[in-house]
Amino acid sequence: MSSVATPAPIPPRGRRTKLQRRQTRLGWLLLLPALAVVAFVAIYPLGKTVYQSFTNQEFLAGLTPTKWVGLHNYHALFHDTIFRDAIVLTLKFTAITVGFEFVLGLIIALVVNSSFKGRGLMRAVMLVPWAIPTVVAAKMWQWMLDDTYGVVNDLGTRIHFTLFGWHFHLLSHSHAWIADPSTQLASVSAVDIWKTTPFVALLLLAGLQVIPNDLYEAASVDGASKLQQFWRITLPLLRPAILVTLIFRTLDALRVFDVFSVFFGNRLGAQSMAVYDQGAIVQDGHVGYGAAVSVAIFLIISLFVVMYVTFVRVSEQ
Repeated sequence: MSSVATPAPIPPRGRRTKLQRRQTRLGWLLLLPALAVVAFVAIYPLGKTVYQSFTNQEFLAGLTPTKWVGLHNYHALFHDTIFRDAIVLTLKFTAITVGFEFVLGLIIALVVNSSFKGRGLMRAVMLVPWAIPTVVAAKMWQWMLDDTYGVVNDLGTRIHFTLFGWHFHLLSHSHAWIADPSTQLASVSAVDIWKTTPFVALLLLAGLQVIPNDLYEAASVDGASKLQQFWRITLPLLRPAILVTLIFRTLDALRVFDVFSVFFGNRLGAQSMAVYDQGAIVQDGHVGYGAAVSVAIFLIISLFVVMYVTFVRVSEQ
């Protein structure tokens, strides 16, 4: 008579074994140092900023006693038309730069991902703009766009072409790209697109290289065109990399500071949210009001994070 092995009893659902509890405790112990660092460098400054936003603290705290003012800073911020303009300008900048960088970055990633001679050199060269410090790149473009000695105006007025017997110049005269309110947003957006598109292309290229080539070979055998392969294979499988790229670039664009600071300083009508916040704290000396601005910026960025996370969950379902 053969004996049948009795399977081990399965613990009731919701109850964990002793080994699982031990592993959980070990996991928390290993995470404690990292959590302590995060709490020190992120949570504590955020909490202090929130506290300062309810006070009238000044930059030179010894001259004016710090007092609790409640929601006074937020009430003033709600009626601050300059900050409202800074929000609108930052949102426009974010939409323009993220949109162009994604499209151009995807095109570059698709080209670099293909097989051709010199592909390695191409990958290295395309990262040069991204490797340049942002302040240096902004200052360089500021000189290039200058209406007196800038190379952009110089080349634009020199280049000419003929159409139906008529002679045209690319630019009829030198233009003050940065000083003109109608072109200042386009100018600062062009600098960010030039600098950050290689970074977007690098992220998307990493996602493209994970896609197996067998899928494209099978699709070719079935008679699918290149465009059909792109819509049915590349884009669906590239979606995680696309979402990560959009999250990184959107959050980075919403807190842009250096390009706007180099181009415009604290010029009214040309301030990003971060530039306005820096001016309120450092130049005006209103730490409490600047802290309220910082909290508002944090809430705006958090709203975009929630939107992205919600979109990811819905798309996964």
